[in-house]
Amino acid sequence: MPNVAEHSLLDGDLEQALANLQQMVRVEPAHSKLRIFLFQLLSVLGDWSRALNQLNVLAEMDVDTLAMVQAYRETLRCEALRADVFAGQRLPLLFGDPEQWSALQFEALRLDIQGRHAEARALLQQVFDLAPATAGRIDGQPFSWIADADTRLGPVLEAIVKGKYYWIPFHRISAIKITPPADLRDLVWLPAHFVWSNGGESFGFIPSRYPASESSPDNAIRLARKTEWTELAEGHYRGSGQRMLTTDQGDHALLDIREIELDTAQA
Repeated sequence: MPNVAEHSLLDGDLEQALANLQQMVRVEPAHSKLRIFLFQLLSVLGDWSRALNQLNVLAEMDVDTLAMVQAYRETLRCEALRADVFAGQRLPLLFGDPEQWSALQFEALRLDIQGRHAEARALLQQVFDLAPATAGRIDGQPFSWIADADTRLGPVLEAIVKGKYYWIPFHRISAIKITPPADLRDLVWLPAHFVWSNGGESFGFIPSRYPASESSPDNAIRLARKTEWTELAEGHYRGSGQRMLTTDQGDHALLDIREIELDTAQA
């Protein structure tokens, strides 16, 4: 039977869920499942430091949580790097050799941060013209090209691989198998198995939400229950809430996707 914190969460009341859960942890501080729940809820709320603290407590308290703790310690650290990228304070890691259009994409992001959205849109049009169109299938449905629907990202996918935050061009990917969301933390980072265009494989995570979604006053955005768009300039959109991928066949909510196959040549 759901506890009071879970009831509040189902109702979309994150603040009440947190208050209820913190009280439950105070009553049962050695209850590892409650602390796992608290780590996940703090992650949804973007309270990365407190979420990390819960993981550190779990590592000391319950050896069975060590694998989870290690994986999500890295994702939490990557969120700080991710925030720095979208604040213009650092560049993301690129997966594979730098693309000729990567510098244009980074410059467009810098212009967006400065509020120069029309100039950013002009640069991003060059990015879209230069980036290869990658055909493939989403859950068996063919497409001729794929992109992130947030035009700041477009031809790249945000991902956390081997504990590092990357922008990965779609043409560097051969396949992605996405684990169906089952836990609250999956609304923040969705586990995925990547097969690269060079034949290599990695396990990692795709951020389920767009940057800064955790700070939204709308709990449906924080819980990745919806996506909203801000038009920065004509044809240039910033997303909030659940990530959306777009193809020539339509839009696809990330949490609904199970497999993406891409027709990329082996290198």
